[in-house]
Amino acid sequence: MSGLSAFLAANATPMENIKVPISDRFRDMDGSPIEWELRALPESENEALRRSCTKTVRNRHAETEKTDYNLYLGKLVVACVVFPDLNDAALQDSYGVLGADNLVKKMLTAGEYSALLEKVQEINGFDKDMTELKDEAKN
Repeated sequence: MSGLSAFLAANATPMENIKVPISDRFRDMDGSPIEWELRALPESENEALRRSCTKTVRNRHAETEKTDYNLYLGKLVVACVVFPDLNDAALQDSYGVLGADNLVKKMLTAGEYSALLEKVQEINGFDKDMTELKDEAKN
């Protein structure tokens, strides 16, 4: 398969969810860490998240856009977590918070949240630089 036909939606490899243990503190009936399910976002969703975290800042001479990256990364994590359901009202109630972003930050320690964010960035391809991508394409 060559040319443009390789880029047709029917020929694209689907983005598959991954399951990873994020914390040893959440265990199943057998005592094994429960895996979190994460999904990759298409760029259209990622762009919408970024735009929702960007505002126009005006000064006397110009307008610039400023992105709140902490807000963006929080929304990115929430958008990528499939399981557990961070929007579940009972789960939010159990932690005394409202909102999926507040919930995940209350549920996890700083190190666990960092591990989750690292996996979210990895599944979305943010962990690769251009050299790695070129090497992958060659193989």
